[in-house]
Amino acid sequence: MSYQVGQIVYGTVTGIQPYGAFIHVDEHTNGLLHISEISEDFVRDVHYFVKIGEEVQVKIVDIDETTGQLRLSLKALRKSTVRKDRKHQRKDHLPPMVIGFRSLESHMEGWIAEKYHPESKE
Repeated sequence: MSYQVGQIVYGTVTGIQPYGAFIHVDEHTNGLLHISEISEDFVRDVHYFVKIGEEVQVKIVDIDETTGQLRLSLKALRKSTVRKDRKHQRKDHLPPMVIGFRSLESHMEGWIAEKYHPESKE
């Protein structure tokens, strides 16, 4: 079977290493679920997310042209609008800017005079 980047497939976890999990997709195709593609959050141990023999749904994020091996991702499936919503929330919580360089300009002469002539301060 031929696969394409962006395609969602099912596979069985056949091995786990500190850097990721090996996924058997079909009798001719295997892939690697790298630790960086498991979750948006920090992943200390791959075993907390997948188990050997478990069937998982993953997204193909790259295909090695020479070997045909797949680079797989779990977090690409979960990456819905959560990040987009967070960005919009941040913008909504920021107050509008009302202070700018004019406020600095209006005080600059006084600050300079105070720096070089502190005795003239009222």
